Amino acid sequence: MLLRQIHLFRQRLRNRFLQKENIYTIPNLLTSLRIAVTPYLGYLVLAGEFDLGFKIFLLAGLSDFLDGFIARNFENQQSVLGSALDPFADKLLVSILTITLTMAELLPVPLTCLIIGRDALLICAGFYLRYITLPPPRNLKRYFDVSHATVTLLPSTLSKWNTGLQLCLIAASMAAPVFGFVDHLYLQGLWYLTGATTVGSGIQYVVNRNKYIKFTQEKLKRKI
Repeated sequence: MLLRQIHLFRQRLRNRFLQKENIYTIPNLLTSLRIAVTPYLGYLVLAGEFDLGFKIFLLAGLSDFLDGFIARNFENQQSVLGSALDPFADKLLVSILTITLTMAELLPVPLTCLIIGRDALLICAGFYLRYITLPPPRNLKRYFDVSHATVTLLPSTLSKWNTGLQLCLIAASMAAPVFGFVDHLYLQGLWYLTGATTVGSGIQYVVNRNKYIKFTQEKLKRKI
């Protein structure tokens, strides 16, 4: 009897630890659509279709606002996957459009290197944290099982401002050929402001990394 109770107790603990969340939410759908349209936006920039690209970019921004609003106000629409997928979608959008706008000579190369470099480091950190917090057995299927979340990298306040500035910079850069303000002084000022907050937020993540790492299981903290 005692052995059976121990076995049932261990089974409940295991089931609780391996419990999966609902990932089929409206915010996750909107975010997935934003990810899907991002390569097409990059193509429009390279093709010089800035008018259409700017309009689609505004729609992507609206979807970003909507998925955040829904997730904040409806608890059953929240998920750990969504908290990771949304910033990933932003980074993918920023990365692809930053590169293509640079190829179109609408953004300076040094700024692009700063933005892409910081985001690449954050993505690598996320993959590393996922690996070391994933309980055995570690395999590719469980590693990429998005319904089994173990850790989330939280955005800092400065990082949120930086993301907003990057999106504003991209919108302004796409609108510049349409409305005729390429290389405007204000646009150049936005370059420097975006670059400064990109460097600052990267340093903040390194110095205060423990503040921005959230674990789904308290005991996983011992792994870091």
